[in-house]
Amino acid sequence: MNSYSMTSTLLKMKLTKVTSMVPSTVHQTSPHSIRVTRTPRPIRARFTLVTQAMSFSLPDLPYAYDALEPFVDTQTMTIHHTKHHQTYVTNVNNVVAKYSDLQGLDLVELNKRIGKGEVPSDVSTALRNNGGGHWNHTFFWKIMTNPSNTSGPGGKLKQAIEASFGSVDALKEKFNAAATTRFGSGWAWLVVTPEGKLVVTSTPNQDNPLQAGLVDQAGTPVLGLDVWEHA
Repeated sequence: MNSYSMTSTLLKMKLTKVTSMVPSTVHQTSPHSIRVTRTPRPIRARFTLVTQAMSFSLPDLPYAYDALEPFVDTQTMTIHHTKHHQTYVTNVNNVVAKYSDLQGLDLVELNKRIGKGEVPSDVSTALRNNGGGHWNHTFFWKIMTNPSNTSGPGGKLKQAIEASFGSVDALKEKFNAAATTRFGSGWAWLVVTPEGKLVVTSTPNQDNPLQAGLVDQAGTPVLGLDVWEHA
């Protein structure tokens, strides 16, 4: 075997080993050149779709626990946030984890379904109390603040208040009455109705205006006040 033949043979052997994992054809196009044609192999990948239930979590307060002193004391804020609110979060997660139809819903949509009766009947009360409690308190923490020296609402909000109640003072009076006349525990609300009007209403326990089928006045909450029986 001459040197050319030996080199050519060795080259073919090496190419055969390299291309053995990919379908290929080796062509000797001339005494001094070799062309390799590889046949593309389809790439196959296996994907596993993992569906994970949305897990609600306790939101951080937008201020320190002592920020509302002396109007709301530090111990009350700490207990109400870390104990009471956390219990609502834990309980609603336990219920949602058992029902795939509820998984993936955000907190607003969950509350709307509670009001429409679109939740399993055997857990409707647990969802009403805990799903409502979680949304109510998440909303409540965001609107809580120390009294300020501002002149109160202005612009379009003031115009809407005056159109619905006559004055800001009249709104305050009606809102305070809704809170003080709510027996036991519950909430006082200022809501925007589906018709676009501002209305004051109240709900028992952890019900809220998002739960249209359960409450006297449905709407989008603008202001809420937690009425504690023990306060």
